[in-house]
Amino acid sequence: MRPLSAKDIRGNWATLLSAWNADGSPDYGRIGHEIDVLIETGVDGIYSNGTAGEFHAQTEEEFTSISELLAGKCNDAGMPFQIGVSHMSAQISLERLRKVVPLAPGAVQLILPDWFPVTQEEALAFLERMADNAGGIGLVLYNPPHAKRRLVPAELGFLADRIPSLVGVKTAGGDDAWYAGMRELIPGLSVFIPGHLLASGIQRGASGAYSNVACLNPAAAQRWFDQMLTDMVAALELESRLCLFMDHYIVPFIRDQAYCNAACDRLMAVMGAWADVGTEMRWPYRSIPVAEARRLRPVARELIPEFIGG
Repeated sequence: MRPLSAKDIRGNWATLLSAWNADGSPDYGRIGHEIDVLIETGVDGIYSNGTAGEFHAQTEEEFTSISELLAGKCNDAGMPFQIGVSHMSAQISLERLRKVVPLAPGAVQLILPDWFPVTQEEALAFLERMADNAGGIGLVLYNPPHAKRRLVPAELGFLADRIPSLVGVKTAGGDDAWYAGMRELIPGLSVFIPGHLLASGIQRGASGAYSNVACLNPAAAQRWFDQMLTDMVAALELESRLCLFMDHYIVPFIRDQAYCNAACDRLMAVMGAWADVGTEMRWPYRSIPVAEARRLRPVARELIPEFIGG
């Protein structure tokens, strides 16, 4: 597909979750079916090899196979897609980028090198080299809360001014001052925030979400984003219930039991029962027992019935 500009990258983007066989190898059949379901739901876009795709746990052969699978199906269907080329090593991230340029994603997502925190000068040098090798494809910088270097709006503005192909950022969002800084300092970038905060984020200037709630139910997440364009009052009311569900029933797995974020994404996908991805994380990360999905499904059905069917 053609490269996407910042104004093209908006709305509800669904992540491609990994799926593992009993021996720990990727189950490409289940991953392929998941892509088919996401295309059928009509989400605004699909991205691969993010945190929920366990990009950090893939071999380079597996990375290539997953990227080719997504690109083939999305290009055939006309579905916008991005490929994550993130890796803790700058050298491996660059190799991944070079591999996927011929697959023609709309954009590529990447993290800053993440063993030692990079300086602003080093972050610029990294992004310059990546941009030079992207073949005109835009870069989306993924800067999550657990990154070694978390960038504030002024630092993002510095990078955006110097890297014309930086078209978007994926962040944890922030308060009113953070949104004001983003509007002032990076008005030309697509700014994505966590899915369960999307309605209030759109009100304050966000562009969309690489959505955790799309893990729960991508079709419902898309309907919710579409609702924001016509009935923001109702969309905000649903956001309040989504936040209540996340704060009371999902965040404790991370805060109190030290599960990683991807384990929670997988738990929600099993609760939503829209794709057969399972709760199993790849070694050495712990998996949330599938019994927790069964326990929480009635709770979610009561609190957010828009996302959980009967």
